[in-house]
Amino acid sequence: MIQLKDQMGSLLNFKQAPLCIVSLVPSISELIWDLGLHDELVGVTKFCIHPENLRKDKAIVGGTKNVKIERLLALNPDFVIANLEENTKEEIEIISKLIPTYISDINTVEQMLQFINDIGLICNREKEAEEIAKKVSETMAAIPSKPKNKKAIYLIWNEPFMSIGGDTFISHIMQQVGFENCLKEIDRYPTLTFEDIQQISPDEIWLSSEPFPFKEAHQKELQNIFPYVTVRLVDGEAFSWYGSRIFKLKDYLSSF
Repeated sequence: MIQLKDQMGSLLNFKQAPLCIVSLVPSISELIWDLGLHDELVGVTKFCIHPENLRKDKAIVGGTKNVKIERLLALNPDFVIANLEENTKEEIEIISKLIPTYISDINTVEQMLQFINDIGLICNREKEAEEIAKKVSETMAAIPSKPKNKKAIYLIWNEPFMSIGGDTFISHIMQQVGFENCLKEIDRYPTLTFEDIQQISPDEIWLSSEPFPFKEAHQKELQNIFPYVTVRLVDGEAFSWYGSRIFKLKDYLSSF
């Protein structure tokens, strides 16, 4: 008998390790795979791109914010893993009433490590989870974290511009690589105008590859508007994918 609370405080009970898992978050799907739960993982979203063939081998249950609930239920899962922000409250409430559902809420490395170990415990992969958590911790410790005395705005969306506040996992990773989030005093995901950015006067503007796929054209446009600011494209997976992706991107994160 396994009993624990998810990161929202909901109590979950398992008589045995789940045999049929659906993951509604891309980074979690990759973690489940890396824990060795290849057969147990039966359903993923269309955004679950790692490992490469995952979407070909597993059932697609929709997107992160438009889950096809009937398609999910048809898989007869005995465990669903979701996220507070990446999935919609309405859909998760429906699913969690029918199937044991772990809702993650990850804004720091410490919460990420707790989540990894929780999933390892639930799925009878404690040793594998400990090894992944160890690699994540070693990766974070190896990344140069000396402050660079530079402030950056991290943009995740275009038209309107949307950035990230200080209470996010992305902001936590920005700090880890030595940059100060210009919006660290603001919660969640504020919208910005060109005038707002000019007034904030960042040293750098980072354009994420996801969820909005910023490209070189966007970079050039903003560089022309803000010639005295460094505008760079950044890998959104490196800053927002918690789990095993962290240690796979060690070299990239260390380059900042």
